Amino acid sequence: MRNAIVFLVLLFLISSCNTGTDETIQLFNGKDLSGWYADVPEADNNPEIDPSFVVRDSLLVSMGEPRGHLITDSVYQNYRLEVEYRFAGEPGNCGVLVHASTPRALYDMFPKSLEVQMQHGDAGDFWCIVEDIEVPNMVVRRGPKDEWGITEGKKRRIPNLTDDSEKPLGEWNNMVIECFADTIKVWMNNDLVNYGFNCTARKGKIAVQAEGAVVEFRKLDLTPLNEISSTE
Repeated sequence: MRNAIVFLVLLFLISSCNTGTDETIQLFNGKDLSGWYADVPEADNNPEIDPSFVVRDSLLVSMGEPRGHLITDSVYQNYRLEVEYRFAGEPGNCGVLVHASTPRALYDMFPKSLEVQMQHGDAGDFWCIVEDIEVPNMVVRRGPKDEWGITEGKKRRIPNLTDDSEKPLGEWNNMVIECFADTIKVWMNNDLVNYGFNCTARKGKIAVQAEGAVVEFRKLDLTPLNEISSTE
């Protein structure tokens, strides 16, 4: 009961701070990949490799292979990111990375960041990628404290709060990620599915993954909260 009260109080405090918004930015323009660049390790020695990310029928498509990331040119902080996506074929793995910075910081693949999971059945999980975050009921959610970590071999996953917020395969999901100061909140189809605080990063680039499954995106819209985006 005490943990539930603390959780609700924290949600109220954060929500009360996020009152000012600015004009929404379409990170994906529906035409091309302007404003983004791909980091695909396999392409280092094979520049003719098939692209991991394409625009098809006005959709941004993560082809799943070869694996890598599509990353914004700009750095953002204090924003609400709305993502509409669906798995185009077989269910699989993908994710949205926020506060991304140092490239290939984990497994020579993943940029330093905080991942919001899109994997079918687990959408809304947090994965710590050389950045960290806290949630209510940390031991229950993350496991024994001595096993926590943000690098290879550590417990980096923090499961979401619900099991039934995703749409059936083939239907469009709406994910909203709100990053404000050191907090991150996630909604799936209007359900609050995760909330974290004391994140070790407050700003960074945004990335989407190619991680084995074909995923279509029809919206990646960012609305600044109180402060506008910045560019490196």
